[in-house]
Amino acid sequence: MTRVREVPVHDSTRVRDVRVAAEATARQAGLDEDRTAAAALVATELATNLLKHAGGGRILIDSVDAYLGPPTASPDPVVQIVAIDHGPGITDLPAALGDGFSTASSLGAGLGTCRRVADAFDLHSSPGRGTVALARIHGAAKSRAERHERRADAPVRAGGINIPLAGADVSGDAWACVRAADRVTLLLADGLGHGPGAAHASDAAVEQLHRSAHLSPPELLAQLHTALRDTRGAAVAVAQLDLAAGSLSFSGIGNVGARLRSGDSWKPLLSHPGIVGAHRPARMPHHRVPWTDDSLLVLHSDGLPSRWTPPPAVPLGALDPAVTAAAIVRDASSSARPVRDDTAVAVLSSTPPDPRP
Repeated sequence: MTRVREVPVHDSTRVRDVRVAAEATARQAGLDEDRTAAAALVATELATNLLKHAGGGRILIDSVDAYLGPPTASPDPVVQIVAIDHGPGITDLPAALGDGFSTASSLGAGLGTCRRVADAFDLHSSPGRGTVALARIHGAAKSRAERHERRADAPVRAGGINIPLAGADVSGDAWACVRAADRVTLLLADGLGHGPGAAHASDAAVEQLHRSAHLSPPELLAQLHTALRDTRGAAVAVAQLDLAAGSLSFSGIGNVGARLRSGDSWKPLLSHPGIVGAHRPARMPHHRVPWTDDSLLVLHSDGLPSRWTPPPAVPLGALDPAVTAAAIVRDASSSARPVRDDTAVAVLSSTPPDPRP
């Protein structure tokens, strides 16, 4: 089941909870002792930074598969750690990422340590709005050259975050992205209701995607309708990028939101009413639109307000897609107004030509 560990960090006692959550996730993902220790260190540093510099926030920890390079490559387990806050933000990011920088009378090694230890690290901060920090720990430690090589192999990047309602053990939402030859398929499923029953439905959708990533979105939705028949059912959106043709196909059933950015404009991609596994429309919806180097796709469950607006002054295409997803959630909620449901946001974007270190 989609197991996401969310730990609110508002006092020092929760730092230990974050470390324990990171260790548990790493072990369940199959990381060895050294990489589990790396995950625990990074999670601890990010939690400590939340207290010192933002007055608190929350940490999300789960396992993901974010590799979209050649299909012949075998992905390894990855633990993703995301820190989100609504604090004052960081005015000088390059300085904050260097060891020895501090605004809280500390050693200032936190973000610099995270950047060195993690196999992937990205950060975005908006003064007055808050900060998002992302770290991924792979099952096998990778050199900086290997990290660049993996990114260069992948023409597009996918990432996302998943937040269970009210700190529940499981989320009823799930997302996944799979590459089959020149087709990259991003799926987001929102199981009906909450808890294990909803998670069972959304996880069944992800499992079917892994078996049927070669199918077009309408064909995949037809397969999903059968696969989810013995579950509660789910709202599902499927977007498939044809790398050779430079086009994006989209089909959705239910209330999963989808928006495509091209240039400076955003366009909604509409789904058809219904429930996958229960109420299948007579005609499967299907949209085809161009995909360019500056395109960016956002899929989201209804835990995110339908009228969310893109984060202002955020270089969406340059950020890791999971950071973009977290920034969208951050700006659509607040410490006093948390998300209202299981909330998943998944983002697909082109890989920047000049990757960050």
